[in-house]
Amino acid sequence: MVFLSLLLAAFLALPSIHAVGVRPGQIKNLVTFGDSYTDIVVTGDESVAWPVYAAGYAHVALHPFARAGATCSNNLTFRPFPPVFESQLPLYFTEQANGSLHLPADETIYTLWIGTNDLGVSALLTGSDPGVSLVDVTECMVNWVKVLYEGGARNFIFQNMIPLELTILYSATSYPNKYWAFERNTTEWSILMTEMTRSGNKLTQLMLQALAPTLPEAHIALFDSHALFQDMFDHPALYLNGTAPLNVTGAWDACVSPLGGGILDCTIANGTDRDSFLWADELHPSEQSDRIVAREIALTLEGKNSRWATWLS
Repeated sequence: MVFLSLLLAAFLALPSIHAVGVRPGQIKNLVTFGDSYTDIVVTGDESVAWPVYAAGYAHVALHPFARAGATCSNNLTFRPFPPVFESQLPLYFTEQANGSLHLPADETIYTLWIGTNDLGVSALLTGSDPGVSLVDVTECMVNWVKVLYEGGARNFIFQNMIPLELTILYSATSYPNKYWAFERNTTEWSILMTEMTRSGNKLTQLMLQALAPTLPEAHIALFDSHALFQDMFDHPALYLNGTAPLNVTGAWDACVSPLGGGILDCTIANGTDRDSFLWADELHPSEQSDRIVAREIALTLEGKNSRWATWLS
């Protein structure tokens, strides 16, 4: 509470600014960081990832650095996958330094969508990283903006965390699956994940609002993934368009595992039926959900209005 009070006080003391964002037609390059929600190779939905759609919709070049399984930093929440700070950012700066990647700052926008693995199983939720707090993880997320800014970047889209309690893995009615096949209190997990995603998103919002005025010439958009996915969950007919009955509580690739692990019992939808599902599996959004994310991100980087994006500077 003391931390939040100090952060809020610091934000309120800042002078007001006019947030204008990027100009229509300004952005020519999209650079993405994050986890399987954004990885274009090892995709969570086993299909085309949202950055590919977004780049196509907005007619920009895509430069993907996101990697499945990633956290913000393995020094905070360790996983044997390429994290943002110890792998993705170093690779980006290496390519920038050796000349294989030349991106004019004014024509390039950078996105980050991270947090699902940091908060989830084998991380904060299950207490796998003693001494690491939600504040540590959110500070890491926001530090991504500062590090890239110091490296010359000027345009950013920060995508906050979705309501993970709506995924099958973290719902109160969850079942043993390929991501967690052991006993657990599903109600407790759902409540904890609800609290962590909402608190984490509020922390990053306050931190970004305080940071934005300190970065001259920077344009930072906060993309409210949380509100977008909640709206898709609440009003699926506005977003899902498959040939099966609309489904926001199941997945087109739903696999039940025996307690303790073993052979999975899977129910799989095929073809256009998949576009009726909000979720691809117990943790990942479906391809149709990704198309919606891509549509709104494309509007944002085109300098147009998206209901889910707010320019902070």
